[in-house]
Amino acid sequence: MTYVRWRIVALLVVASFVAYLLRTNMSVAGERMMAEHGFTKVQLGLVLAAFAWGYALFQFPGGVYGDRLGGRRALTAMAVLWGILNLLVGLLPAAAPAVVLLGALILLRFLMGAAQAPLYPVTGGGVVYHWFPAGSWAFPNALMNVGLTFGAAAAGPLIAWLAQTVGWRQSFVLTSPLAFLVAAVWWWYGRDRPAEHWAVGPVELKLIDAGRAAGAPATPTDWQRVIRNRNLLLITASYFCSNYVFYFFFNWLYVYLVDVRGFALLEGGWLSAVPWMVGAGGAAAGGILADRLSRRHGPRLGYRIPGAVGLAFTAVLLAAAAGAANAYVAVMLLALCFAFQQMTEGPFWAAAVAVSGRHASTGCGLMNTGGNVVGGIGAVLVPFTADHLGWMAALGTASGFAVVGAALWLGIRADEAIDRDQGSAER
Repeated sequence: MTYVRWRIVALLVVASFVAYLLRTNMSVAGERMMAEHGFTKVQLGLVLAAFAWGYALFQFPGGVYGDRLGGRRALTAMAVLWGILNLLVGLLPAAAPAVVLLGALILLRFLMGAAQAPLYPVTGGGVVYHWFPAGSWAFPNALMNVGLTFGAAAAGPLIAWLAQTVGWRQSFVLTSPLAFLVAAVWWWYGRDRPAEHWAVGPVELKLIDAGRAAGAPATPTDWQRVIRNRNLLLITASYFCSNYVFYFFFNWLYVYLVDVRGFALLEGGWLSAVPWMVGAGGAAAGGILADRLSRRHGPRLGYRIPGAVGLAFTAVLLAAAAGAANAYVAVMLLALCFAFQQMTEGPFWAAAVAVSGRHASTGCGLMNTGGNVVGGIGAVLVPFTADHLGWMAALGTASGFAVVGAALWLGIRADEAIDRDQGSAER
């Protein structure tokens, strides 16, 4: 037995880590940018929002791109673009007028969002589909989520230290080579399919292909079948609800801990990293559980149980954290809440892969469009609710989204693949 598939997923975990490091660096460096160039928080918000909209709008096109180009070329091209765009931010001239600099930052971050958008549809969809046997798609996706949680946790201290030591521009310049390194290593070692890799032995190849139905290559019109599929639309809607909670942690956790719970700035920074670290464990556990349940009970129940239960616990723990009298108890409850939300990541991606089949990148692109459009909505809805109704209501709203997401899982049938539906219609 060879274990090339696990080396492939290890490279994907590293790519996920680097992607999130280069994604969250702007929010960390933003404080020094505001001080140096006189930007307001609203102006910085425009820069941050530019990434979010570029990322959301190019999810589905990025999935189609991944299915047509293949995982090897797609991820290589993406990583090269990350490095170039990150480097260009660091090379922006300090003497430029503030309005010109602001416009350049908005454009570059929108392009960075578009360049990162295909990452998870391509890797969590197409690459995982081709490199892992049926019923074993949740854990590799969960491991990539572990990579992104560690990347988000590392961005704070690393970028803050670089910005303080060598300046915010150099923090972008010095982290850009990480993307180029990912591109080089992936191009050397990655392949679209196991049969194309020189190190894959016949036993591993047989394991990966066991139970896999042979299918014709995807045609240019297959994306239309993807966006009409009932199960993928339900998965997308549920992922929309789940990621409302995710983006609360991503955008507002630090503000909540400092402004509402009264932690000092430095203590709040360290405590805001706790849910991300605990969430990494939740993501891994959810992937293992989903794959085991899928092999035992089939993908319908195997992915539905951890998906629905995870979001149900997310809702309860988020509401409990909002009402906790002790600030440290609230942090503990928020960490557990995020762990259960992350527990659903593997089941979501595995269900999308199972339904999409050989169109996995496109199907996952559809799902991740819903999962990231909500980031732009939550960026406005959370502070609006907090300002007008209080933070208890803001957290309660997020809890309500989790309840709806859990309920939607009850209608998802991950064992009904798109290709099988087409075959039934043809017969």
